[in-house]
Amino acid sequence: MKHRFLSIVGLATAMAFASGCATNKEATSASKSSDKSTSATTAAQTDVPVWAPKKHAFNPSRTRHHDLLHTTLRVSFDWQKQHLHGLAELTLKPYFYPQNTLVLDAKGFDIHSINLMKGLDGTPLKYSYDGQKLTIELGRTFTRDEKYIIEIDYTAKPNELASGGSDAITEDKGLYFINPLGEDPNKPRQIWTQGETEASSAWFPTIDAPNERMTQDIYITVDKNFTTLSNGTFVYSRQNADGTKTDYWKQELPHAPYLAMMAIGEYAVVKDKWRNIELTYYVEPEYKNTARKIFGHTPEMMEFFTKKLGVDYPWAKYAQVVVRDFVSGAMENTSASTFMEDLQLNERELLDKHWDGIIAHELFHQWFGNLVTTESWANLPLNEAFANYSEYLWTEHKYGPDEAAYAHLDEMSQYLDEAETKREPLIRYQYADKEDMFDSHSYAKGGRVLHMLRKLVGDDAFFASLNQYLTKNKFTDVEIAELRMAFEDVTGQDLMWFFDQWFMKPGHPELQVSHSYQNGQLQLNVQQLQDTTYMPIYRLPVTISVWVNDKKTDYPIEVTKSLQSFTFPVNAKPQLVLFDGEKQLLAVVDHKKAQEELKYQFYHSKQLIPEYEALNVFTQNPKENLTLLQDALKNDFWFIRSMALNAMSDMKDAQPSLVNQVQQLAKQDKKGTVRADAVLVLAGWGGEKYKSIYEAALNDSSYQVAAAGIIAYAASGAEDAMQKLKRFEKEKNEEIVIALSSIYAMQGGPEKYDWFMQKLKQSRGSGLYYLLQSFSAYLATNSESNTPETIDVLADIAANHNLYYVRMAAFQGLMVMSDQPGVEEKLQKISANEKDKRLTDMYKQALQQNGN
Repeated sequence: MKHRFLSIVGLATAMAFASGCATNKEATSASKSSDKSTSATTAAQTDVPVWAPKKHAFNPSRTRHHDLLHTTLRVSFDWQKQHLHGLAELTLKPYFYPQNTLVLDAKGFDIHSINLMKGLDGTPLKYSYDGQKLTIELGRTFTRDEKYIIEIDYTAKPNELASGGSDAITEDKGLYFINPLGEDPNKPRQIWTQGETEASSAWFPTIDAPNERMTQDIYITVDKNFTTLSNGTFVYSRQNADGTKTDYWKQELPHAPYLAMMAIGEYAVVKDKWRNIELTYYVEPEYKNTARKIFGHTPEMMEFFTKKLGVDYPWAKYAQVVVRDFVSGAMENTSASTFMEDLQLNERELLDKHWDGIIAHELFHQWFGNLVTTESWANLPLNEAFANYSEYLWTEHKYGPDEAAYAHLDEMSQYLDEAETKREPLIRYQYADKEDMFDSHSYAKGGRVLHMLRKLVGDDAFFASLNQYLTKNKFTDVEIAELRMAFEDVTGQDLMWFFDQWFMKPGHPELQVSHSYQNGQLQLNVQQLQDTTYMPIYRLPVTISVWVNDKKTDYPIEVTKSLQSFTFPVNAKPQLVLFDGEKQLLAVVDHKKAQEELKYQFYHSKQLIPEYEALNVFTQNPKENLTLLQDALKNDFWFIRSMALNAMSDMKDAQPSLVNQVQQLAKQDKKGTVRADAVLVLAGWGGEKYKSIYEAALNDSSYQVAAAGIIAYAASGAEDAMQKLKRFEKEKNEEIVIALSSIYAMQGGPEKYDWFMQKLKQSRGSGLYYLLQSFSAYLATNSESNTPETIDVLADIAANHNLYYVRMAAFQGLMVMSDQPGVEEKLQKISANEKDKRLTDMYKQALQQNGN
């Protein structure tokens, strides 16, 4: 599973319209004295940090009373009611102890009949059902040597389930009908499923736990114009007398029930191949010609991962399907990954972006998560940390060390942001809800911990250990100890200390580093400042890189104490001392350096992260460091160029040489992001002065640059600005739409109302979220647009959209019009019917504040 690629810049702002919903970023710990971490027996703080691990009930893996061996499903659909009619045949046997009762997960079904099958003959069985658990009396006691088959005739009604989910997986109703009646001309009709965490049991009865495994047959009956996809091999398609067809998919190797899937729609299916494995890319027909460019690195990824792991891709085929209104970023269903619609890009959009990260993530899950599966959600990082780290591995291989380091920085930032308010062990059995496991700990922190493990044991041992882990545990469920033992078996090392401090303990090191030189000796002091009430004193093997007379020397050290000093013989005063020379450590490091040393670091470290760290200091005072920033504009890596540009945005009196340099970047830089940043810097400097560059940006091949041109030209005060922007109004590209909406929100009058309404109908996902934010601002300044039509459109989105943050944004728009007739009642009704716990309290508080 990959988080939806939505940073939701401004989501906190949007949520803050209800008091108490903004993130609490008060002081995260009591003041830190210089000797606070001198021992693990430090006295407990009187104030509990906001991030302190929370105490919850213990959540073990599911006890296995029965072993689910095989599932056969025959399904058809009622599009009008959004129901699935299913006939399920489950083959089981007692796991060890004799059993006379079977309990299945079955959420929100109508149960029509249950039979114990012997050949084609069925014996009705007694059962009880509470809407969540189906308890079946088997009629006699079965032993672990006896298989039996249960047939269940049922109807699944997913839209009648209470809504749940998480930030990573926004809904959990298992089965989704998209535009079921075909009433929306901007959206195809589709059906798709999403099983993780335990939502497969919302569309078929099963033992919905990650430590269960089954093979499966699925027979899908649909109208003949639809294409179907499921796990495993496509066996046949049978034409039926009523004009429908039945497609048969067979999954011959066992996998967990949450990995079962279906996708149904009118797709273009683009075929590819890796070795003797068929690859298919399911996209909407409009994107048939770009599907190979979107997913085209898949064969190379499969070869790369297979060779690195020494374990062949394990499944019969690999399909990748894009669906509308997906509830996450993507999902690694066995042999058939599902992706959010954002992956569908046209030729021009592909100039600015690719989705290799998310594609690699789901592909790597086919080994880590599908071939070897976590036994419980407490061990989720055994799935997600590996998938997260695969993005780094692929980026390093395909795009080089700077792009990999940039990805590393981004993931580190995600975890450290979350750590401001939450610090839990990676492997945590005590959680309030299993969905809480889908956070930046399991993903971003987990990936960084694996990177440290790789650096600790070396590449050969790292991948040999992964081979051992996969080979020994294939088609089984695992916990963290089995990963540790694989590494210990390969390396001969006792790695309990590493796994204990990084997987089983919360938090991260907080280090204060200083260095000094005297009489041919470099002294380095390292102090661990983290709160040891909650976190350990870490054992940290790191490299100290020292430059003397322009020559770099690496010194390996191991930090093991709260306060530790190291000395190194050097023949002159160092020009640079770089703690953690490989920049692999997951830690907050405060290492103050003189300006000259930081300059040397920027120019000579030849690594992205040290360059970034030095440049980040110099961007605080751009005028005083202009020469270095101008040099940064020439850096080989686009992110450094963009950093330097963004630091210059307030320099209204820029020197001619700098202006010329920025103009050249706006016109010629090979990276669209940098061209766009340069255009926006010029917009901040000059109004109409750089009008010709803004006009050129409007015609740039990159949508990103064109969007910057829209903002810059509108901000220039040019009299023809609105006329110039009008030609973009038919564009569907998200960046263009968001740029226009931000301008029209403040400068657009009643004549832009129809444009907003059209885009509200066309936009989706994150694009719709941002558009709704602009539309709310537009409504606040155009009261004549507060019409019954507007109210109905926003109310429909707020009540019915599948993404909770989109519903929230529409609710916010309605709040702007709360003084209009009937709006108060609609807000109250939407609030009362909202089932998502992330919104219910927020709505209640918002309405109370509004006087309702």
